[in-house]
Amino acid sequence: MTTVHDFPEKSGSASNATAKVLSDRAEGEAYVASVCFKHGPPRLLGVELEFTVHYADDPARPLDPDDLATALGPHTPRTLRPDSPALPLPAGSPLSLEPGCQVEISAQPQTTLRHLDAVVSADLAHLESLLTARGLYLGESGIDPYRAPVRKLGTPRYAAMERRFAPIGPGGAAMMCSTAGLQVCVDTGEAGDLTARWSAVHALGPPLLATFANSRVHAGRDTGHASSRWLAVMGTEAARTRSGEAARDPAGDWARRILDTPLMVLPRQDDDDWDAPESLTFADWIDGRGDAAGFGKPTEDDLAYHLTTMFTPVRPQGYLEVRYLDAQPAARWLHPVALLTALLARPSTVDKVLELCEPVAGEWECAARFGLADRAIADVASEVVDLGCAELGTTGLPPETITEIGEGVQALVHGSRSYQS
Repeated sequence: MTTVHDFPEKSGSASNATAKVLSDRAEGEAYVASVCFKHGPPRLLGVELEFTVHYADDPARPLDPDDLATALGPHTPRTLRPDSPALPLPAGSPLSLEPGCQVEISAQPQTTLRHLDAVVSADLAHLESLLTARGLYLGESGIDPYRAPVRKLGTPRYAAMERRFAPIGPGGAAMMCSTAGLQVCVDTGEAGDLTARWSAVHALGPPLLATFANSRVHAGRDTGHASSRWLAVMGTEAARTRSGEAARDPAGDWARRILDTPLMVLPRQDDDDWDAPESLTFADWIDGRGDAAGFGKPTEDDLAYHLTTMFTPVRPQGYLEVRYLDAQPAARWLHPVALLTALLARPSTVDKVLELCEPVAGEWECAARFGLADRAIADVASEVVDLGCAELGTTGLPPETITEIGEGVQALVHGSRSYQS
């Protein structure tokens, strides 16, 4: 398992002239299914932590990228400083930046949650110390509570995305430049378990999104929504953000979807204009239809790049990247990771998850808008948290950590709630 940053800047086809050309749709679908769904016993865990960055003396002050680069020093990503050595953090986690200069720690996958906790805790502490020394700190919510979205990184991909999303509405700018998520990466599991695990990570979406919703205030305004971050994601392009469905053939369904999704950007070597032709799908490109003329036949590298432009709640990348959770305060990042890990630990627990979550299947918008103030979602979330807490012993975490996490997540769902009618 490896973690992949949402907004990579390099195009495979621009740098690899020997990449295999895709001759037809069937080859494209076969490639997607093979790279996105890899089977085997669940063994590795990964996490990606995103944070907004603020000045300690004035959190609403616009972030100067130069100040951030000075703080990060040799860890500064090359999207901000092309000549940076871009060293990983001391425990091995690469550091990257989102378009608004949100920072992201992409922890290397580990075989146990205890090891993952040790790696992330060490790298997170180091990052916080670097920022503190320069009068900066990590935000504690899933969206910038003080500042409106402003793109800070001037890369061709981000510029093309900004132009593409602007006519749709404000969601694209907010997603790119203001949001911070917590992404959990889990193995797909054995072939026979894939359908159930795929269905379970989706079914858990609405109740866990609501439980850990942490982005109500944005740009100085109370939005009234539990997760304005997830609403921003949903406010971009439905083709690349809508949830997958429970299916007998997740790999085949995903492969077909990818080929039928319009290109978001089209990287061009030695050209800063990465705008993609309107409505051109990858299948169109393979078949040379419409505005595909002049771009040549796409390669497997082009298709691999296209895969990075999907922002679904769960994104298969050879493992399952769970993307629907808001960022949490740095001290509590482990809580949702441990709960989700416990809920997927055993086939019997997965089956119970599917049963418990069925009443709120697909209620993504409701969960984002109302969170635990919605009675049906709150009731399911309470049952899911109870189940997950009962399974925390399977995570291998120390007893005192399990107790802390259990008490923390139980307080979220069993505290005082104001139900929507």
